Amino acid sequence: MMKEHISNKQIVLNQYVIGYPKESDFGVRFSTTNCSLSHGSSTPSVLLKNLYLSCDPYMRHRMSDHVSHPGTIVQSFTPGSVLVGYGVSKVIESTHPKFLEGDFVWGMIGWEEYTVITNPESLNKIKHTDVPLSYYAGILGMPGIAAYVGFHNMCSPKEGDSVYVSSASGGVGQLVGQFAKLMGCYVVGSASTQEKVELLKRKLGFDEAFNYREEQDLGLALRRYFPLGIDIYFDNVGGHMLDEVLLHMKVHGRIALCGMISQYNIDDPEGLHNSFSLIMKRIEMKGFVGTDFKHVYPEYVELCIKYLQEGKLVYVEDIAQGLEEAVSALIGIFHGRNVGKQVVCIAKE
Repeated sequence: MMKEHISNKQIVLNQYVIGYPKESDFGVRFSTTNCSLSHGSSTPSVLLKNLYLSCDPYMRHRMSDHVSHPGTIVQSFTPGSVLVGYGVSKVIESTHPKFLEGDFVWGMIGWEEYTVITNPESLNKIKHTDVPLSYYAGILGMPGIAAYVGFHNMCSPKEGDSVYVSSASGGVGQLVGQFAKLMGCYVVGSASTQEKVELLKRKLGFDEAFNYREEQDLGLALRRYFPLGIDIYFDNVGGHMLDEVLLHMKVHGRIALCGMISQYNIDDPEGLHNSFSLIMKRIEMKGFVGTDFKHVYPEYVELCIKYLQEGKLVYVEDIAQGLEEAVSALIGIFHGRNVGKQVVCIAKE
């Protein structure tokens, strides 16, 4: 029987982050979590043992003291509070009829060993456990639905389209490229190292890939791989990359804005200088968030499981071990140190 109170190691934000996040911006705190849920309460809750944490670039946006605009889907963290992000957990105790002890779930959890969540309707119960549970922090979780919806719903792809994916070896980009290949598209991805370039071409099935850091002229690189122009650009980067791509889009091209990792750590974000191309080429450019498409998830996960079983999809993960490595893993994604989707394993199943 579990103790009524247990020690709980947590990762907290020490201070708002300026520039690139660093180790001193975070801290480790040991607290005590009450494990005895009130079964007579009108507010159902669950006690979770956290297994995997997802390191996602959008989290950096929450570490600055500015995310408070009306309609913003996420708010800034408060210094001294536990970090929160997507993750995979096991239900230890529950007063909610939907969740039973022993169930596996994924959703928003604390960066800590144990999390108590009240009104846990936002959690997703994991049905398929014959795949790695870490996949629910990636291909079968938020990054997966973002890739699927962003490509299929935002970009209206068709066979033969020329598709460009930036940050292509990350948790979202690697899937977009594979979805595009399944549609019969020509796909090129960019990444930050030669190792990632080889991964894109040899394992993930991209037609071509290049290391953008080695290209002195990004425009020349895009002309080299897209001599006739780009039909679809899936943007995970923003900034100069997006601005340059606008010049190389075809008429009636489509751009899905999924992330802006090049802009999260700078004080003066780069603006667009080539936006007139949006008018002259009648380009559709749209931002989106995966949480707007929760209704698609049941269909997506079944399709994805089928593709995984048939070998039509592969997924590359970079798994750090231990909660004490979580901060380093998170910082690393802003410097391109991860190869594949960055996940942190903090407990065994």
